[in-house]
Amino acid sequence: MSGNARLSPDAFVRVRGARENNLRNVDVDVPRDAIVAFTGVSGSGKSSLAFGTIFTEAQRRYLESVAPYARRLIQQGHNPHVESITGLPPAVALQQRRGAPSSRSSVGTVTTLSNSLRMLFSRAGTFPEDATTRLDSDAFSPNTAAGACPECHGIGVAHTVTEETLVPDASLSIREGAIAAWPGAWQAKNLRDITIALGYDVDRPWRELAPADREWLLFTDEQPVVEITPQRDRVAKPYKGMFWSAKKYVFHTLADSASAKMRDRVLQFVRSGTCPLCGGSGLRREALAVTFAGRTIAELNALPLTELADILRPTTTLTDAVPALPTSSSGERTDVAVAITTDLVARIEVLLDLGLGYLGLGRVTTTLSPGEMQRLRLATQLRSGLFGVVYVLDEPSAGLHPADAEPLIAVLEQLAASGNSVFVVEHNMDVVRGADWIVDVGPAAGEGGGHVLYSGTVDGLAEVAESVTRPFLFPGADDSTTMARSARIPTEWLTIEGASLHNLIDVDAAFPLGTLVAVTGVSGSGKSSLVGGVLRAVVDAHLHRDGSRGEPADETADAVDAVDAVDAVDATLADSSRAAASVRAASGLESIDRLVRVDQKPIGRTPRSNLATYTGLFDAVRAVFAGTGLARERGYTAGRFSFNVAGGRCETCLGEGYVSVELLFLPGSYGRCPACHGARYNDETLEVTYRGKSIADVLALTVDEAAEFLVEIPSAARSLHTLREVGLGYLRLGQPATELSGGEAQRIKLATELQRARRGHTLYLLDEPTTGLHPADVRLLLTQLHALVDAGNTVVVVEHDMDVVASADWLIDLGPSGGNAGGRIVVAGTPIDVAREPASRTARYLARALTGVIPTLTE
Repeated sequence: MSGNARLSPDAFVRVRGARENNLRNVDVDVPRDAIVAFTGVSGSGKSSLAFGTIFTEAQRRYLESVAPYARRLIQQGHNPHVESITGLPPAVALQQRRGAPSSRSSVGTVTTLSNSLRMLFSRAGTFPEDATTRLDSDAFSPNTAAGACPECHGIGVAHTVTEETLVPDASLSIREGAIAAWPGAWQAKNLRDITIALGYDVDRPWRELAPADREWLLFTDEQPVVEITPQRDRVAKPYKGMFWSAKKYVFHTLADSASAKMRDRVLQFVRSGTCPLCGGSGLRREALAVTFAGRTIAELNALPLTELADILRPTTTLTDAVPALPTSSSGERTDVAVAITTDLVARIEVLLDLGLGYLGLGRVTTTLSPGEMQRLRLATQLRSGLFGVVYVLDEPSAGLHPADAEPLIAVLEQLAASGNSVFVVEHNMDVVRGADWIVDVGPAAGEGGGHVLYSGTVDGLAEVAESVTRPFLFPGADDSTTMARSARIPTEWLTIEGASLHNLIDVDAAFPLGTLVAVTGVSGSGKSSLVGGVLRAVVDAHLHRDGSRGEPADETADAVDAVDAVDAVDATLADSSRAAASVRAASGLESIDRLVRVDQKPIGRTPRSNLATYTGLFDAVRAVFAGTGLARERGYTAGRFSFNVAGGRCETCLGEGYVSVELLFLPGSYGRCPACHGARYNDETLEVTYRGKSIADVLALTVDEAAEFLVEIPSAARSLHTLREVGLGYLRLGQPATELSGGEAQRIKLATELQRARRGHTLYLLDEPTTGLHPADVRLLLTQLHALVDAGNTVVVVEHDMDVVASADWLIDLGPSGGNAGGRIVVAGTPIDVAREPASRTARYLARALTGVIPTLTE
């Protein structure tokens, strides 16, 4: 890296008096036209400085130049709390994904490559000879009415409802609940209608009813007219069926508008598989009849980007291309085809440079890591050719194997060399070492942070003893960063033979029980497919077959419909994966009593869900407030102290704490509620206090503060203790779920699980738990993971952080590369074994992490 050669003494962004969130009146100068890394522990204030202050102010200034009418159509943030910022260019922010992504969003839609590919097929594809008209580009998209398959509505998955799925136990009568798909709330009404109006015997076993009657009850669309005996001179009226047919109910619930909880319930009563009409592509037959280079658009979408580029590249070099004619049956050798493929290949090559060649355009974003999403957006910016812009990036290395982080650094270099400024909030010390400048914020999180400890060239941080980042950036400066420990020797194993899913083909894997297992490999090597797909489905199938249940730590866990774990596992893994995991054999499952998957999905979909409500500690807090003298005197129950329920909440803002103000020709603005001033509760509720604080005051406390304030409430104290143990002491109890990063959400789920008293052997599956963590926070997390193993459980982590990998008892390294070049186990063994394997791309990075940290086997 050219390093300090880029720095100019006159090209600085100068921030004065920044007070956003926990920033303590910060003054700092940050160089332009350089790569600047913002570092510090989680919650120290680095994001408040980079995003909340610098980017937000740049966005505000840009939007002031936009016409008021257009401005109101753009989502805007608040004005940052800062006295002044000078030397600030326009800014572009690439932040981590928040909330639940759409299963209809794909690599192609994020990069807009799908638009160009659809245009290629519409304007230059080979149509069947019997085609009367050429299709518009919309006809090649499963997300449009013109292109979506009429059978599966564009999702590629067909749901089949049969009598067997709706009535799992035919020995039961209707009164006993034979039609299991009917919601319980319908039961009384259905029984009355079926018995009185229709004359069916609801007490006979289902199997004894006539086949025609069973068919009518389940699938009729008729509306029978039945005369009801009048009572009290009521006029008789026609009877209309008051219940939907079960089939219609099921498919209505599977619509996008249904809640995740209801969808999960309904999935128990359907068989899901690849749509037979479109083959899983989600497209109409007319679109699938058009080809380019001998392939359909569905086939090209499924190819890795490396192969797609190879197929398109020959068209870009055509020298005999001719102008396309409206009546031509094939436009593959036209100037239109050359123009579109040239643009496609150029944009794909940027993705290849970023190490994303293993992805396909059809890969849905729900299956991508935050780091992969960041790189997809980066590729778009590289092609934009902008100059003089500040790019503010949120942990671009998140979810990246160390080998994948190297091309990322080259991309950041390219952005800076093009005359832009690159500000990265980052925890990866390799990326930080490659920066021109570092701004270290801290020293601790929350109230203990908010100070700029150092702003200067990277080497200068070595002299700042107060910095928590320093010992990890310069490993020789502090031996306390090592975590030498004795590796556990396994005595039992869970083995899987012949596993197949995505790029895994007939893979045999063995997981030692009672240990910490790390699954490693470059992006796209098959790690998540092995752990989150195959292993999860096998264990879940075993637990359900035996009548026990796994207990996902997240409230939006995907439903898994699995059968015999030894012979086969047919599971709908994610709502959009459109793939089934299969295994030939499995053993060692009898040792597993519970399955818990801790992932990075949000802990809630709206701001009403927060840390306190998710962990359950808010129940204990509300109970304490309900037990105070004033609350008992007024007859307040615990429900009075919920901001989601009428009675105790502020009715002006309905418990939100803020209100939306619509302004003519200006964007809508959010402000504190004028009635409760952001407290969320009405005055009467706020008059009830516990130890001098109202319920709103308690929600405003950080976890660290609440641990001291609520020490006398055992259940709350236990929750707060585990949250602190995983490094979340800086979060506020009432912090909305929508403000939490994926790593924070995962640690909240882990803390929630840790506070539970459980018996039996639990298998924990974690997907990159160190995402968003400073190396110091990783040490706290590792302590908790080892505590779970010491308690007699097994922990399996998909991980790229070499500190975690070096601390594991057993490694399974997949690869050697991503996509079709991966999907194989390169090496499995102790960290030392893997570090010595020349075929492993993880080995050299692991060897570096093991220096001075080599564990000794316990005899």
